[in-house]
Amino acid sequence: MNRLDDCDTGRVTEDLQVPVPEWRQKEADYIAAKYGESYYTKYKMHEGVEYVGQDNIPEMYLNKTWRPNLSVTGAEGLPPIASAGNVLRPKTTLRCSMRLCPVFDAHKAEEIITEKLSTNVPYNAKVSVHGGHAGNGWCQKQLSEWLHNSLNEAGRAFFDGKDYGSFGEGGSIPFLNELQKKYPDTQIVALGVVGPGANIHGPNENINLVFAKKMVKTLAHVIGQAGALQ
Repeated sequence: MNRLDDCDTGRVTEDLQVPVPEWRQKEADYIAAKYGESYYTKYKMHEGVEYVGQDNIPEMYLNKTWRPNLSVTGAEGLPPIASAGNVLRPKTTLRCSMRLCPVFDAHKAEEIITEKLSTNVPYNAKVSVHGGHAGNGWCQKQLSEWLHNSLNEAGRAFFDGKDYGSFGEGGSIPFLNELQKKYPDTQIVALGVVGPGANIHGPNENINLVFAKKMVKTLAHVIGQAGALQ
């Protein structure tokens, strides 16, 4: 695993890294200034446990939204504690997930990962990589001036004088990537009603109606200005 993720630094191999563009760095600085410690303290931890990267919130944000990250999500071959003995295992299997920068080609990443894990294996041990699933992420383009200004106007008008701000998330919505490929010259803005306590994907998922009304007004404002530019 160290070939993919350095255990001393926690940084994924440089082959999967993408330089942070200036506008994304500004976004990270904006998020840090706006939310401060509340950006990470909303996630409850045991008393005294520190958050990874808590001393540098912009870097914490970039690590979550832009940089690759390796997770081991499952393992087989390790005997249960009750029956474990001082013996050698015939094999060990790990299921891993590599979250990528949203602009990095997932199929290229799959090739890089496979090569790193299966080339010049120590002691000539047998390693096989299979069952992979490569899905590309999506990254909003840097908005044109009119669209950025339009969203700012909507924020000030409908959200108590607040300017527009973007927020990245370390997940993926494959549909947006497919939509961007079909309309490469189109600016896509992903909006949604994910207010406090929305509990998205939970059994009691809900929508804040006051927030939803503001979002509809925002869409109407932006669409109206787009039509005026035609």
